[in-house]
Amino acid sequence: MSKAFTKESEDADDEELQLPALLAGGKNYTTPAGYAALRDELLTLIDVERPKVVDTVHWAASNGDRSENGDYIYGKKRLREIDRRIRFLTQRLDIAVITEPSLHFGNDQVFFGATVTYVDDAGQERTVKIVGIDEANSALGEVSWVSPIARILLKARVGDVLRLVSPQRVAEIEVLDVRYPAPAALPTPET
Repeated sequence: MSKAFTKESEDADDEELQLPALLAGGKNYTTPAGYAALRDELLTLIDVERPKVVDTVHWAASNGDRSENGDYIYGKKRLREIDRRIRFLTQRLDIAVITEPSLHFGNDQVFFGATVTYVDDAGQERTVKIVGIDEANSALGEVSWVSPIARILLKARVGDVLRLVSPQRVAEIEVLDVRYPAPAALPTPET
């Protein structure tokens, strides 16, 4: 391989500031709720959306000239989009690894599914929930387990001080709190 395509670190400090390596194997970790949401979307596309569009395309095709038929043209385009999304969701569900966060209830170490409160060196407190790639919603404070902040927080414990590398600066953050959902109560046998 040509030297032009290799990267050699000249500064040892740069190696300390890199993020932890991603886990190999292409796992798609997800919470039970995230898996259910993907499955529900897939079933809705297959059972509701696609049949509606197929009916519309069939009706539009029966009207004759398809080259200027907006319903037919749009319907075929929408059908391709639905089929593409169905393939994507099927692939994501096939590699999904459902992880139950409540198994760590009461633990002070950060694992997948944890809700973590931390404070940065500027005194700003933030709370994030570490979830799967397909279910992360930053507006709700949810971050993907492969995001930089989650990768820094994973395996940390309450009280740990960590270095968060961002494009603007390197910040120190302290883990203040780690919470997991309580396990669902098991049904008690009637006596």
